[in-house]
This record gives sequence, structure tokens and C-alpha cells, in this order.
Amino acid sequence: MVAPLTLQSKKRVHPVDEVPPVGKLATYGFQHVVAFYAGAVLVPILIATAIDLPTQDLVKLITADLFTCGIASIIQAVGFWKVGVRLPLLQGVTFAGVSPIIAIGLAHGGGAPSLLYVYGAVIVAGIFTFLIAPVFIKLLRFFPPVVTGTLITIIGLCLVPVGAHDAVTNPHTGEVDPTNLRWFLYALGTIAVIVAIQRIFSGFLATIAVLLGLVIGCVVAYALGDMNFDDVAQANMFGFTQPFLFGMPKFDFVACLTMIIVLMITAVESTGSTYATGEIVGKRIKASDIGNVLRADGLATTIGGVFNSFPYTAFSENVGLVRLTGVKSRWVVAAAGVIMILLGFLPKVAAVVSSIPQPVLGGAALTLFATVAVVGIQTLGKVDFTDHRNLIIVTTSLAAALWATSYPDVAQALPAGIDLLFGSGISIGAISAILLNVVFFHLGGRGARVAGSGTITLDEVNAMTEQRFKEVFGRVVQNVPWVLERVYTSRPFTDTNALRQAFQDALLAGSADQQLELVRAFPDLGAEDETGHALAVDHVALSNLDEDDHNDVVQLATAYREHFGFPLIICARETQHFDRILQNGWSRIDNSPAAEKSFALIEIAKIVKYRFDDLVADANPIAAARFGRLTELR
Repeated sequence: MVAPLTLQSKKRVHPVDEVPPVGKLATYGFQHVVAFYAGAVLVPILIATAIDLPTQDLVKLITADLFTCGIASIIQAVGFWKVGVRLPLLQGVTFAGVSPIIAIGLAHGGGAPSLLYVYGAVIVAGIFTFLIAPVFIKLLRFFPPVVTGTLITIIGLCLVPVGAHDAVTNPHTGEVDPTNLRWFLYALGTIAVIVAIQRIFSGFLATIAVLLGLVIGCVVAYALGDMNFDDVAQANMFGFTQPFLFGMPKFDFVACLTMIIVLMITAVESTGSTYATGEIVGKRIKASDIGNVLRADGLATTIGGVFNSFPYTAFSENVGLVRLTGVKSRWVVAAAGVIMILLGFLPKVAAVVSSIPQPVLGGAALTLFATVAVVGIQTLGKVDFTDHRNLIIVTTSLAAALWATSYPDVAQALPAGIDLLFGSGISIGAISAILLNVVFFHLGGRGARVAGSGTITLDEVNAMTEQRFKEVFGRVVQNVPWVLERVYTSRPFTDTNALRQAFQDALLAGSADQQLELVRAFPDLGAEDETGHALAVDHVALSNLDEDDHNDVVQLATAYREHFGFPLIICARETQHFDRILQNGWSRIDNSPAAEKSFALIEIAKIVKYRFDDLVADANPIAAARFGRLTELR
């Protein structure tokens, strides 16, 4: 429902920018921390366990993780210059980096010395992400659902053995003991508690099911004598993990390349989280916003490498919490960031977490990692597997990833340096998926790729059903049926220009009533939906207006509609100055209705041209997401 075009007497504040009272700010912020905590501290625990770090070092990793998570969240939510998207996106260490980080650590001997190579790679990848942010948008076409779905599935499947290893580890000796029923029951019991909480409860309790599962598992383990707090007693109440705790970072080419690939994967993930959050809070996401997100990710990751932490991305759990609670303020996430920074100065809290018995931790990890794999499978659900190219990409990449995960020693057959690629299932799986997608969809003579993030060819457009054609191209002409039907009947298209010309011809071929229907399908300048989200998304010159300017636009649009009975349509992309838009609009009030309808059709033709160029000519994935959330052809 479109909100009425009325002047507003008070300054409009988007819910994202509202600052709740201090009490609510702290409460909502703490809720984000609780929902985030288990997943956040799990990453350093898994890495430390895998590379044999002593408990005191693990405590330091956890405090460093919390401290830098807080900084990263504040950077993303508050923002400065072109860094940070200024949305309620809480940042945490990405699970995508766990397996590659472990592989890098083990390839360099494990223990604290191996972390120097990890942090060197993290710093390089963070700087690379920051610098590549302006051009990453153009690279998104190399990450369609067939690639991202495969990568996310691989990440989940390759991490499951890590959780399984902890699930059968003796918490007293640290030795693997898969035949011990006691450890089996701890892991299985933790999983059962998580499932039960998800089944019985809803709302906030459901969002912290993993945390509650860990707590209940620890209580049982403590009661049975399999958990102790000796390390907690020895830990300081207050402390700070200084930068470069383990020494100055060291740089290995393959390790850096591996981490850059991880950051590219998380960049795609961050892009999706940003669009999802934008939809939840009712704020339009522009291409520049994605650049701001990635700069923040890159800066936070670089800071993480300096402060003994790991790569950062938006935590999807907290994106879901925003939807669940309806609290859209970015300052709530900033408050959560402050709380996490404070927790980073409390080693005793970290020591409590590090005391979790491995079988309990393994049970929780199994559910989390399997969930990651399911997210990848959901993404792959958008892929057309009747196309053998997609089938080959997924099966080959999965096979390579699971091969390296099942038998990591296979890397020893390769020359030094290159062997690290096969030392991690995620690394080889990612490289395989990306390269195969390029080979099958971006090289060779299968015709120009004209839509769907650069994967839909002209031949596939010509083979579309009418319904599918309307789904893909409907937003170009405001989903007006008669225009789409006329364009569809013009198939087959010999080239992209023929497709473009079909849209232009269709606009002029309608009857007077049909043309009026088309004009009325467009929103008024300044129109917003009930959440305050701008509907006239093409009018980029009218974005980010202050209150007075917005009211001037609403006043013009209202007067125009009252006079002519249809909306004022201006292709604002061709107008550099806001004042010219107002001048143009008011000058047209004196025209006749017939003349104005002709003007409107001319402006619509311009808008359609730009939308077509965004969606088709350049196969721009950001525009595709903005104008229709296009998925792959099915």
C-alpha cells in the first residue's frame, strides 16, 4: 500500500537511524551478543584445538576475537567515509575461514608459530578486500548460485569432520576415543537439546538454541566430573590481548591466495546479507553500499590479523534476529559492539568458554556446520541441473573438496607451495567451482550472455516460456502485461540490440488505453511504501534528500497528479541537478493532458532504456538484484 503524498511537519528519521533509549539500547544490544556469542567463540576454539594451541593461548584468542568483533560491528553499523554500510549488521569471524586456516596452520607445523602465517594471510586478504571493493561488483557475475551454492555446501561438509573429531575426543586427555559411549552420549545429548529447544520454543529462545545446548551439556558434564574450571581460577579478571601477540606475521604466497579466495566467498555472503537486511529494515541498497560493506569487511579483517583474530563477515543469525524482533536500529548493533569490546577485556569469561568439554562442543559444532551445508543446498535449489554444465561444476568441485578433506595427505604428492591448495577441501573446491564456471559460462561460443548475472544466453532467452520471460524482464516495464506480451511475441531475437528494440517498439505500439495503463503503473516522485521505502527507485537524483527538498518533490507530484490524473514521470538519471527536476516538473503543469501523456511515454522510454542496460546489456548483477532479485534460469 502506498502512503499518501502529504507534506510532513517533522523531520523523517528512518528506523535504521533511530536511537532507542539507553535501557532498551543496552538490552537489545545484549540480546544480539547472546545470539551471536556461541558462533563467535566457536571459531577460535575449533582452530586452537586443531592446531594444538595450549589453553592459555586459546583464552587469548577468544578475548581477541570478542574485542575485534566489537570493533568490526561498530565500523559496519556506524560507518565513516566510505567504510561501513550503516545497517544493523553484526560482524563475526566467518566459518568459511576455519578449514583453510587450520590447513595453513598444520602446513606450517601447527602450534603458536603457525599462526604467524595465518595472520600474514589474513592481513593480506583484508587489504586486498578493502582495495578491490569498488570493482568487486563487476566480479559478482563470476559467482552465480551454482558457484556460491557449491562453495557454501563445501564449507559445511568440510567442517563436519572437525565437529565429529571433537565429538569423540576425551576431554581429560585430548586423545581421540571413538568407542567411548560416554563421549558419544555427550555429543548426541547436546544435539538432542538443540533440536528439542528448536521444536518446543519459538522466538528468542529458538535463536539461542545452540548456546543453551552448550550450557546444558556443560552442566551435565560438570555434574559427572568431566568438566573443571581450573583454568578459570588461574585466569586474570581483567586483561588485554596485545597486537601481534605471537610475533610479527609471516607471508606465504599460497596461504595468502587461499585466504583471498575465502574473503571473496565471504564478500558474496556479505552482499547477500546486506540485501537481506535492506529488505528487512526497508532501506534500498545501492551499488555504493556494497562497496562500503566490503571496505568495512576488509578493514575489520586487517584489524583482526593485527589483533590475533580472523576474517570477518555479517552473522546471518543476527540478520534473522533483526527480522524476528523488528528492532531495526543500527545503533543497537553498535551497542552490541561496545559490549563485545568490554568482554574482550575479561579473560575469565573466555576461560569459562575454553573449558567446554570437546564432546559437548563437537555436538554443537556438528549442527552448526551441517546448517551451513543446508544453506548451500538451498542456494543450489535455484540451479537448473538439467543443464549438464551446472551438474559438472557442482559434482567435480564437491568431489575434489571431499577428496582433500578425506585424505589430506594427498597434498604431499604436489610440489611445495601448491600442495596447500589440496591441503584444504574448501580451497580446492572453491578454485574448482570458480574456474569451471568461467570455462563453461564465460568462455567459448555459446552466445552472448545477456541476463541473470551474465549466465543467461540469448538462445536461452529465446527458449523461455512466456511466464518465465515476464519474471525475468517484467521489472524493465513496471510489470505491465501487454508490453511484455508484445515483446515476447517478437522472438526469436537475433542479438541484444534486437531485444532492446523490441521493448522500445512495444511501448509505442499500444492503444491509448494501454499507454495510459503503462503511465499509471509508475509510482509518483517521492512516493514511499508504509515502511518509508522509496518506490521510485529509478529516480537516483532524488535520493538522500533532506526534509525540505523531499517535501518540495511531494508537493510537485501531488499537484501534478491532481491536475492530470496520472503520476509525474521524469527520467532523473539524465538530470544532474535537483532544482532542474523541480523546474521541469512545474513547467509541465501548463501543458495539455495529451501533451503530458506523450511526455510521460518519452520519459518511460528513457527509463526502460536504462533499466534494460542495467539488467541486460551489461548483465549487471547489482542492478539485477535491485530491480528484481533475478535468479538463474531454471
